[in-house]
Amino acid sequence: MRENKEIILVENLEFGYPAGDFHLNIPEFRIQEFEKIGVIGPSGSGKTTLLNLLAGILLPLKGEIFIGDQMIPGLTDGDRRDFRISQIGFVFQDFQLIDYLSILDNILHPYRITKALKLTANVRTRAIDLARDMGIEDKLYRHPGDLSQGEKQRAAICRALLHRPKLLLADEATGNLDPANKVLILELLFRQIQQSGSTLVAVTHDVELLKYFDRVIDFKAFYKKETM
Repeated sequence: MRENKEIILVENLEFGYPAGDFHLNIPEFRIQEFEKIGVIGPSGSGKTTLLNLLAGILLPLKGEIFIGDQMIPGLTDGDRRDFRISQIGFVFQDFQLIDYLSILDNILHPYRITKALKLTANVRTRAIDLARDMGIEDKLYRHPGDLSQGEKQRAAICRALLHRPKLLLADEATGNLDPANKVLILELLFRQIQQSGSTLVAVTHDVELLKYFDRVIDFKAFYKKETM
């Protein structure tokens, strides 16, 4: 039986945008390997900002962010990008699919933009298998504009899972799915991350799904709006 250890450690983190009164302050934030964490909180409280900080898309004003043994703010821009692509799966709220690529090529895209991942026949087979599990195998040679919002969401999940990331960050991963498919896709997602030995941090507004997570973190305690 595997002994869990911390995969995420955030300490004394502060973040604010140059314009606006938003300020994020996280004294401590810890997540164990293999946990499935749901993140809730009011709109504008910084839930998506947290995911972007963990992924190294944004950098804190101060503080430490460790993913495993790697301190993310200490990496160069290029190293953060390679680390994110190879070690982290990210399901973006707006999907970030490329319109002129087929769905299959969208799923495979991370392998084409970094030397940290190698595209092989086995990877292609896994992409097709994931699409089958997600119910979009018949959409692989279509383009994003031909798909419904829910189908785009499934494609984005396949892309995030393809390289078996040790950490999966999901921003409203089931937000565009109907109630029946929300539970189905969440169960498929959980099964895939269990098979890959991944940890999940998922932002959600859907209180009906919270019972499926190991823990739920309410983010409202970590942000404030400055007042004059």
